[in-house]
Amino acid sequence: HNTADDAGVYKLTDEIALIQTVDFFTPIVDDPYTYGQIAAANSLSDVYAMGGKPLTAMNVVAFSTNIFPNEVLTEILKGGADKVIEAGAVTVGGHTISDDELKYGLAVSGTVHPDKIVRNSTAKPGDKLILTKPIGTGIITTALKSGKELGELYDRVCRVMMTLNDKASIAMQTIGVNACTDITGFGLIGHAMEMAKGSNVGIEINGKSVPIFEEALGLIKDGYIPGGTRSNELYSRIDMDIKGNYTSEQITLFHDAQTSGGLLISVTENKLDALIKELKRLKVETIAVIGQVTKSHPVKISII
Repeated sequence: HNTADDAGVYKLTDEIALIQTVDFFTPIVDDPYTYGQIAAANSLSDVYAMGGKPLTAMNVVAFSTNIFPNEVLTEILKGGADKVIEAGAVTVGGHTISDDELKYGLAVSGTVHPDKIVRNSTAKPGDKLILTKPIGTGIITTALKSGKELGELYDRVCRVMMTLNDKASIAMQTIGVNACTDITGFGLIGHAMEMAKGSNVGIEINGKSVPIFEEALGLIKDGYIPGGTRSNELYSRIDMDIKGNYTSEQITLFHDAQTSGGLLISVTENKLDALIKELKRLKVETIAVIGQVTKSHPVKISII
């Protein structure tokens, strides 16, 4: 109970541990079906981050028929259900409350072998860090909500957010890694910080290697910065050291609150090539080595 792990794990037998997690949020895109898929992928992600396999999902819904027609809810639930099917899991029900502010997500149960649970607090000095999705979704969806016309960038960002972390999770279980977390609301720096503090190590991130949506930098300049991203930047300031030459926009982007972000995997150096090979074999689109784990350090995160 003393770590900031991505989900709760309860050992049932020597062979099976139960993983439980819940997540829901307000719409970040206009299309209800797309929103349903993104919210479901985001909710399923914590199970994948711990090396597990999702089994069942329950819908968590806040919806008002005074504001939206029922068809909107139908499409959201269809998006969620289709994503759950893609994950090889089953939707077994859920709960809806009446609320003027629409919210949707899933409570997910999954399983993992008790000896193969991947935590976010077990990174080792010398490990290499791999990230499996580009960052910048918080900035881009904030611009979208403000009415900014994004063109094909919208489709690209939605596709990334709708992508399950299942393949990356399978790859890390096949090869064997030391630690993992998924990049969501605390941003890349915040989640790396959790890993560093929980593991009692330091983390060096090579900012030039971090995969990003390039367009997000221009949107930050234009002021499209979500509240969560600003909070992240304030929170991590004391534990962070910027050694490289970076613009304020780049630093903000490293803190951007993500929705359905990728996995940040900490793997021993002698398994790095095997993991990259396996990720490629499973057709994971983004495979970026973004840094390394160092010995414990008062400044937890260095951006070099």
